[in-house]
Amino acid sequence: MENNKKNKGKLTKWLYWFLFAVAVILVYKTLDNISAIGSWIGNLIDVLMPFGVGLLIAYLLYIPCKKIESFYKKSKKIKFIKNRARGLSILTVYLIIILILIIAINFLIPIVASSIIDLVTNIQSYYNSLMTSIDNMPDDSIFKNDIVIDLIESIRNIDLKQFFNMNKLAEYARGAIDVAGRILDFFVAIIVSIYLLLERKQILEFIRKLGRAILNKRAYKNFGKYFDRTNSIFFDFLAGQILDGIIIGIITSIAMLILGVKYAISLGFMIGIFNLIPYFGAIIAVIIAAIITLLTGGLWQTVIMVVILIVLQQIDANIINPKILGNSLKISPLLVIFAVSVGGAYFGVWGMFLSVPIIAVIKLLLTDYIEYKNRIKDRKERKINQKENIEKVDK
Repeated sequence: MENNKKNKGKLTKWLYWFLFAVAVILVYKTLDNISAIGSWIGNLIDVLMPFGVGLLIAYLLYIPCKKIESFYKKSKKIKFIKNRARGLSILTVYLIIILILIIAINFLIPIVASSIIDLVTNIQSYYNSLMTSIDNMPDDSIFKNDIVIDLIESIRNIDLKQFFNMNKLAEYARGAIDVAGRILDFFVAIIVSIYLLLERKQILEFIRKLGRAILNKRAYKNFGKYFDRTNSIFFDFLAGQILDGIIIGIITSIAMLILGVKYAISLGFMIGIFNLIPYFGAIIAVIIAAIITLLTGGLWQTVIMVVILIVLQQIDANIINPKILGNSLKISPLLVIFAVSVGGAYFGVWGMFLSVPIIAVIKLLLTDYIEYKNRIKDRKERKINQKENIEKVDK
């Protein structure tokens, strides 16, 4: 028996060292071929990208499709519509999107493009006009100090035409060719999104069955609860921010048109896009709009426009945005600023945009965990107190 135990111990020891040696070799080979592995991972991401984009599109269109589908199912008189409610709802949503894109391509995008070209072409004359206005101001004016002059000079030194020289145009052409190569991926993503929307019931049922098979009862219940709540947080935030950006873009465009601001629609379009980024987006958009208005419309128009934008941003932050989102995220402004800062630092624009719902989900999980642990401690403390009371009574 003792010899068998010794032999087993030696075998276990040699097996341990063998596995350790294999692990070291694998790590060495991985580090030695890191560029090849990185290339392989990059190719894999490129292959899977259309499916990821299709999943994102299906996710964004899920609620509109669901609502239109329920509307079609109420059609009792026309059985064709009722029996094909899901397919017709998807078709309806995509037709609406195509209509919106046609309107944007025919009306909005040409105006924005024309504004950018006009600004780049005439920026020198705008600068000269602004400097003439400043020179005509009294000597004691706050706008004639060195800080303001240096700031305006630095704005003038931004060579916007560098983005439109021949070398850049060649880069844009190569980029356009690359975009053309991605058209197939885009159509694959659209097809994937359509199939996901058509088969969403079967997919969700499969996920539930898989979760039930590999998780215990309590874990499965928690998985379902957090899956639903996480989905609700992400969709409310994404849909709400997009709708809020559209509303703010339209309102600010109208306000600047009334004020006579040049490039009003383009600036409103920009503000609507930047408004998708919580807190920082609005600040950046106001600064850019103020600089352009200062160059094109003068000082007092800029001051009035900035005041109007600040008022509109306050109305949005305190009335419009809470109404749209319904305060669903329930996180403090400090946490939002932290999330946007970290997300932007490590993941760029997408990080700034998606960091808020992600931090909301983390806060939800952490809060529930803390409450769960505190409930356990409270139960233990009550049991200890009850035991102590019983002991006191017995004495």
